[in-house]
Amino acid sequence: MSVRRLAPAEVQPKEFAFNAENLEWAKKQLLKFPEGRQASAIIPLLWRAQEQHDGWLTEAAIRYVADMLGMEYIRALEVATFYTQFLLQPVGKKAHIQVCGTTPCRLRGADALFDICHHRISHEPFEVSADGNFSWEEVECLGACVNAPMAMIWKDTYEDLTAETFEKLIDGFAAGKPPKPGPQVDRQFSAPQGGPTTLTDNSIYEAASKAMAGSTDTALLDSKAKKPTQSASDRESPVVQNPKR
Repeated sequence: MSVRRLAPAEVQPKEFAFNAENLEWAKKQLLKFPEGRQASAIIPLLWRAQEQHDGWLTEAAIRYVADMLGMEYIRALEVATFYTQFLLQPVGKKAHIQVCGTTPCRLRGADALFDICHHRISHEPFEVSADGNFSWEEVECLGACVNAPMAMIWKDTYEDLTAETFEKLIDGFAAGKPPKPGPQVDRQFSAPQGGPTTLTDNSIYEAASKAMAGSTDTALLDSKAKKPTQSASDRESPVVQNPKR
């Protein structure tokens, strides 16, 4: 994993505070955790702080969230620098594009997406485009391998991309009209394109339906299910006995 550092001091704002809406939201998040465990809310609070500040997380925001949660600054910094979902330097105002570069996406044409990023946004990752609207980076698996190649922009994933649809994706964000997230081809989620390709013979289901209709078996209720015996429980989770004195 590469070293992740905060943005240089010259681009860091001096202060940060949640606006009224986000402050109310943050207080509700803290109520989800037992007293003394509020630090567990750090990831959603850092994410909301990033959203509020132009899509990237500032040092002032990290310190603000740490104070709200009663955490040492170093603990909050550890979280912010560990998770790549937190962007630690300025990014494009309209879109920061995370293109997956793991093997399935590479095999399915991700190189063409990277070429477009190089020529249309900037030659190097995290360099903001000349108009200030776009930036990009290569990331590891984003969890939509069956719909490769794909990219993530802010919270949403855009899948089954080609060079042509990726260009249209950028055009949509540039015009303030991003396309619908998810697969950019005719399929629902990760279902096969064009509909099912296996187990399509209806006679399979007809035979099963007839068999069920003529069956006299009844459903097994929880009350009739076999219960574990004491000996089985002791074998799986033995009780520690006090040593004999």
